[in-house]
Amino acid sequence: MGKLILVTGGTGFIGSHTVVELQQAGFDVVIVDNLSNSKKEVVDNIEKITGVRPKFECFDLANRELTRDFFSRNKNIDAIIHFAAFKAVGESVQKPLEYYRNNLTALMNLLECMKDFNVNNFVFSSSCTVYGQPEKLPVTESTPRRPAESPYGNTKAIAEDIIRDFAFVNPQAKCIALRYFNPIGAHPSSLIGESPVGVPNNLVPYITQTAAGIRKELSVFGNDYNTPDGTPIRDYINVVDLSKAHVVAIDRLINDKNKSNYEYFNIGTGNGYSVMELVNAFMKATGVNLPYKIVGRRAGDIEKIWADTSYANNELGWKAEKSIEETLLSAWNWEKKCRGIK
Repeated sequence: MGKLILVTGGTGFIGSHTVVELQQAGFDVVIVDNLSNSKKEVVDNIEKITGVRPKFECFDLANRELTRDFFSRNKNIDAIIHFAAFKAVGESVQKPLEYYRNNLTALMNLLECMKDFNVNNFVFSSSCTVYGQPEKLPVTESTPRRPAESPYGNTKAIAEDIIRDFAFVNPQAKCIALRYFNPIGAHPSSLIGESPVGVPNNLVPYITQTAAGIRKELSVFGNDYNTPDGTPIRDYINVVDLSKAHVVAIDRLINDKNKSNYEYFNIGTGNGYSVMELVNAFMKATGVNLPYKIVGRRAGDIEKIWADTSYANNELGWKAEKSIEETLLSAWNWEKKCRGIK
């Protein structure tokens, strides 16, 4: 029997890929997800990839009673990876209270149960949004956090503070926050990938749906930013590379390799690509022409950000490996499989 990891939001984009990597590393997994932005069939596809079916329970972690009931029935959990959260920047600007209530209540319910049910290892899905629009690039872990540009980003910053304060008064708890840059791509099997419910909020699903003819054209939000081609710059990381960072983080916690009981790491590639560079890389990797139009800026978007990943590379022994072309091709192969396109 391997160590048992609770993965919240484990049928979502990053969660499902991380479940695959955990199972392939020999961990047992139980997923909790309310399926608000994912589908239960993902569990079947995880089983097809790994040969192992993770346990799955469907409920909302923002419900304190249901969360406590889950922990009372699952007393052998060794660690938690917490993905479950609302995550659309633009939507969070329109629905701030929903984002604060959901993202922070679920976190506090989990931490409370960690303490009460003696679970000591916690990995949090944080974000580079905690840096806001940084004054200096690339950002390191010592780059000051700046006021968030969106309620979504603010929930990540507040969540980090909650975890830090929780770890301070609970020395037995060991917590790691992984600050993701922009995860894209899909598993090479094309059995799991980014499959948002409704209109995509992230760039690459919008690109692949446009390439597949589902959307008439790609909207590029703003071309008047202070960047070489006027479009925003991000650090795009392959979701499989990102998922492997979670396995390394879990190993660090379980085997007591952590330097303090609250740590945080930048998880990116160290390279910045503009929106138009990404569009052009997609067309080059796939041979598909992509119709697009320039529209106004989107609320909550920052101008440019990319990571200095040297601390994560050295301290965790982890590094992003997959190229942008390979990553974009994997996203296109996933889209084609979903749509039955040959």
